[in-house]
Amino acid sequence: MKKNIFLMLLVLLVLSGGFCFSQEGSQAQTQEESSEEVIDFSAQKMSGSMKKDQDYTRLVGSAKIKTSSMEIQADVIELYGKDFRYIKAEGTVKGVQDEDGLTFSCQTMDYDREEKIAVFGGNVVLDDKENEVVAKAQRIEYREKEAIALMQVDVELTNEDSLSTCAFALYRKEEKLLEMTGNPQVVQGENTFRAQEIILNLDTDEITMDGRVQGTVTEEGDE
Repeated sequence: MKKNIFLMLLVLLVLSGGFCFSQEGSQAQTQEESSEEVIDFSAQKMSGSMKKDQDYTRLVGSAKIKTSSMEIQADVIELYGKDFRYIKAEGTVKGVQDEDGLTFSCQTMDYDREEKIAVFGGNVVLDDKENEVVAKAQRIEYREKEAIALMQVDVELTNEDSLSTCAFALYRKEEKLLEMTGNPQVVQGENTFRAQEIILNLDTDEITMDGRVQGTVTEEGDE
């Protein structure tokens, strides 16, 4: 009986034009009436329900999602909210943010398709291939509209021969600026810089430090 109800639900969705389902590979597409954005997804198992402004779909096993700006792979992916506004991924999460050229991996992810905000959690690695910057942290919030990343806890950022560590950081992708607080430290080759607040220009290697400034600079030729 439950199987028949679910099949009827799929038929109604297909007829409404908001959801297309294919038996092969459990692939599907959704289309928003306002922006006409299409979501492609696939998985080994799928379950869902449809209520007024509370659409819900759960994908389990090699789950994949592709939106206009984001590709996500995970063990489990859930889509929910009106027009599937929200996406939640868990397990071994990997993906690509196409518009800004970012790749990522983490343990959990929450994505708001309307606000274009992604929150990554658990051993996060964010790779900005365009600027050759790799960021690691326990939590990273990336805001696509502003092209900025808010990083928290065990922050580590590498760029060429530069290694920056701190507790909190704000990465401005377009400006190539890294603003750090919480015991920030920058190591460039044999040079080390510490302060209460450090701003690092990743393009020019220019450093601005404020509060309890300390550093060690090694000149060539010195013993």
